[in-house]
Amino acid sequence: MGLCQWQRVAESAEIVAVATGTRALGSARVGGMEANWLHPRQELVQTMSRIYRYRMTTTSGGNLSILDPDGSIWITPSRLDKAKLRPADVVQVMPDGRRSGPVPPSSEFPFHQAIYRRRPDIKAIVHAHPGALVAYSICRELPDLRVQSHAFEVCHKIAYADYACPGSSELAGNIADAFAGGADCVMLENHGVVVGGKDLQDAFQRFETLEYVARSLINAHRLGKISSVPVEVLRHPPRPEFAPLPKSKASNREKELRAELCEFLHRSYEQRLLISTAGAFSARLDDDRFVVTPHRRDRLEIEPDRMVRISGNACEEGAHPSRAARLHARIYEKHPDVGAVILAQPAAVSGFCMSDAKLSTRTIPESYLVLQESPKVPFRCIVNDADELAEWVSLRRCPVLLIQNEGALVVGKDPLDAFDRLEVLEATAEALQLSQAVGPLVPMPEDALDELRRAFGMED
Repeated sequence: MGLCQWQRVAESAEIVAVATGTRALGSARVGGMEANWLHPRQELVQTMSRIYRYRMTTTSGGNLSILDPDGSIWITPSRLDKAKLRPADVVQVMPDGRRSGPVPPSSEFPFHQAIYRRRPDIKAIVHAHPGALVAYSICRELPDLRVQSHAFEVCHKIAYADYACPGSSELAGNIADAFAGGADCVMLENHGVVVGGKDLQDAFQRFETLEYVARSLINAHRLGKISSVPVEVLRHPPRPEFAPLPKSKASNREKELRAELCEFLHRSYEQRLLISTAGAFSARLDDDRFVVTPHRRDRLEIEPDRMVRISGNACEEGAHPSRAARLHARIYEKHPDVGAVILAQPAAVSGFCMSDAKLSTRTIPESYLVLQESPKVPFRCIVNDADELAEWVSLRRCPVLLIQNEGALVVGKDPLDAFDRLEVLEATAEALQLSQAVGPLVPMPEDALDELRRAFGMED
């Protein structure tokens, strides 16, 4: 297919996607289409659009590439507006050095090429300058992945590459050496970050997770002393086991519930309450059945058919539910009034979960009414300690529980109720952190809290 013909096809597909509401910014699933059916041009554009939209790069900064099975490198172009990038702008550099595309490839092409030569397992690369990672870059520090087992698992080894002029062969050599040493994420001195993956989705998710950890750690450092996950949990993260559930047709109620959960998942991602690789949402179907998010599926791209039905200790055959699924199951067993459960790690809340600071909900009436006291418990594994954690929460007395180095466990009478709590929790955590620049916290007095309890029926 010629370049002009490809451009017409790509632009027509873009118009249809926008018109039907199926346009996606990620690379996992696009309008129901798996990423491996996307042309590299379209996959690169959509991923760059996503990075730019969530302010993880600037108009002039960052570049992405994909290594084609034929040895070609598809890479974003030089000096084009990231917000207006089109599939036809993407450059193909062939193994013999010939290229196709209206403009030159990114000036950083040399290090992409060098990484692919040194690391045959890497098939896609993300380079960008997100704020939190740049903060580490200019301080020449590495984010500590031991603060969360999920981030430790996703990001793998991090290394540093010495500074050299952008686009130079020296920089290419420095970065490629770091990757050759086994790193999947390489921080660049006074520059940014380069992340590799088995495909572009894998590289993007690793990149986004690393930026989330950096941002959460910065929040945590402002609050207090940082704590880490026990080494044995990091090295051997447990997985819940479920027996296969016989296939059965979903009821209309289940179809409706799956769609509702996906709506809240997508909204949570848009509001940065979740990242692509983390955050478990579920909702009760009946006494012993619920539906929950799958493991390691891009949260922005999960569609109703990707949600997983669980009944007792069994899940749909062939499905892979979230690592938090056992915890959700135990909560539904112990609390018949709970209709929805969320485990999430938004950045401001994670600052409290990664540090020894206490999150006070005695700030404004909404926070206290929606969140109540929101206690924090020492680290508990969401798989092995599911029974204990399920005992802590309750819809009336403890609808929000902070788990050290794990995140926020939130329950609600339905998905909207649980989502509202998560939203208020992150807003409260953010306000507390912002208030540090203003002055010491002045909590609501006890008589005002007593009045709230009486007025809104919080008393026994």
